[in-house]
Amino acid sequence: MLMRRAAVYRPSGSWPRREAAGALTLDFEDRHRRRTRLLTDRGEEILLDLPKAVAMADGDGLQLEDGSWLTVQAAAEPAIEIRHADPVQLARLAWHLGNRHLPTEIGKEVLRIRPDHVIEHMLEGLGAKLARVRSPFQPEGGAYMTQEHRHGHDDSRHIHER
Repeated sequence: MLMRRAAVYRPSGSWPRREAAGALTLDFEDRHRRRTRLLTDRGEEILLDLPKAVAMADGDGLQLEDGSWLTVQAAAEPAIEIRHADPVQLARLAWHLGNRHLPTEIGKEVLRIRPDHVIEHMLEGLGAKLARVRSPFQPEGGAYMTQEHRHGHDDSRHIHER
């Protein structure tokens, strides 16, 4: 049996989600690919074969060669929530993370990063309150990302080119 191929990517809101024939639940790393084998939630192996690497987000769609669609779902994974009572200090913490080029998810009154004991120690030294969580991780894409790959973030949804 030949492996089915997904060669078309569409961001959330620009594909017929109600027509999804299945889903792929992927962590942060697996949502940033161009070409790789992936396993659908039903256990079917597919080939992701996009023209260029894409930073996929929760709710995006992949179209298979037969015209059917798969929903991309962000998997829950270990993350560190960063909070500070002072919004100016939270902005400073975000600056420190950006200065170190760390993938960071920005929510309302919270930042999220992947676990890193060195960075966690630095953040605590700067007055941050940290909490270990398991949630989908969708960091900011960066200033040079095209508009079609940007996704809105809100604090109620816990949640590069390789």
